Amino acid sequence: MTSILTKLKTVAKQVLRPEQKAKYITEFAYDSLPWIDKSDADIDAFVKQFPAAKELPYDLGEKLLFWRENGYVILGQAIPTEWLDQLWREIEELIEHHEKYQTQVRIDLPEYQANPVQPVKDVPKSVLNGPFLKFNDFHDNSVIGKKIMLHKNIVTFLEAVFGDKVIAMQSLLFKYGSQQPTHQDFAYVVSEIPSHLAAAWIALEDVHIDSGPLSYYPGSHKIKKFDFGNGIFFNGKSTLNPNDFAKYLDAACQRAGLKKKTLLIKKGEVLIWHAALAHGGEEIRNPAQTRKSYVCHYSSEKAYKHHRQSPTTEPVRRTMNGADVFVNPTMPDQEDIFDQGKMM
Repeated sequence: MTSILTKLKTVAKQVLRPEQKAKYITEFAYDSLPWIDKSDADIDAFVKQFPAAKELPYDLGEKLLFWRENGYVILGQAIPTEWLDQLWREIEELIEHHEKYQTQVRIDLPEYQANPVQPVKDVPKSVLNGPFLKFNDFHDNSVIGKKIMLHKNIVTFLEAVFGDKVIAMQSLLFKYGSQQPTHQDFAYVVSEIPSHLAAAWIALEDVHIDSGPLSYYPGSHKIKKFDFGNGIFFNGKSTLNPNDFAKYLDAACQRAGLKKKTLLIKKGEVLIWHAALAHGGEEIRNPAQTRKSYVCHYSSEKAYKHHRQSPTTEPVRRTMNGADVFVNPTMPDQEDIFDQGKMM
C-alpha cells in the first residue's frame, strides 16, 4: 500500500497546480480525468475519429453518451457462452483438486477474519464451494480467463472511455452473490491515476432476483466523494470504515433522487461501470441459488504502469485485442496453467 500511495503523490504533483493539491484528497483532480468526464467532452467528434467504432456490434456514440450520464453501460451477449463454460469448468477443477494450486482466495467468514486471503490449497473444499468467498486473479492461471477479460467488446469500449490503451489490473470470480454493502471501487482498487479505473461484471449464468444480484445507482458517479477521515481512499489510517461509506452513499444517492437498479442480466451479457458508480450486492434470498460471475478491473496505460505486487519493476505483458494484462511476478510458475483456452 505504501508504494501505491507514493505513486499517487507523484502523479498528483504531475497533474495538479499547487493551489489544487489540497483538493486532491477529497475529489478526483479535474486535470487527471479521462476526457469523457470533462465538461468539454465532444463525443460525436471523438467517435468520428475513433477507427474501431465501425467494427463494434453496438453504437459506440450511444453507449458513450449513456456512460457519461449514468456511469455504466450494458453490453448484450458480449462474450461467447462456450468461453464462460470453459472458465467455470476450470474453477470446478480448482475446487475439486485445490491441493494442487496456489490461486489466492478471499474468505469473508468470521473464522477467517485474522487471515482472510489464503492460497486455495489451504482452504477446505466445503468453504471453496460456499458463499462469502471470491477467487482472486484467476486470470493469471487461465488462458480463457485472459481472453474473456480482454475481449474486444469490452476493451474497445474502455479504450474509448480512457482515450488510451487499456490495462487489465485484476479479477475476481464469484460462485454466490457477494452481499457487499454499497461502495465505489476507487476507494479500494487504486490506480496510479485514481480516476482512470473501470470494471466489467460478466454474467457466467442468468442472474435471478433471489441470488443476491448486483445493484447500482445510475448517475452516482457524479456525487461528492466520501471522506474516510484521511481522504477518499480506504486504508490503515482511515478513521471511518466501509459501513460508514455504504451509509453515506445510500443517503447521498437518495438525496440526489437517484433510483437503485437491480442487475438481472443473462449469461454472456456484461455490465461495465465507472470508477465512482455506487453499487453493491443484494441479500441472497435463496441460499441454494448461485450467482456465478467474473469481475475485472481496468485502468489505462498512462495510469497503471506496474503490477501492484512489484511496483518498481517492468512488468511482463500478455497482449490481446490491443490491451495488456501483466503476468503476476509472485507466481510466474502458475501463469496459464489452465491452457485449454488456447484452442478457443
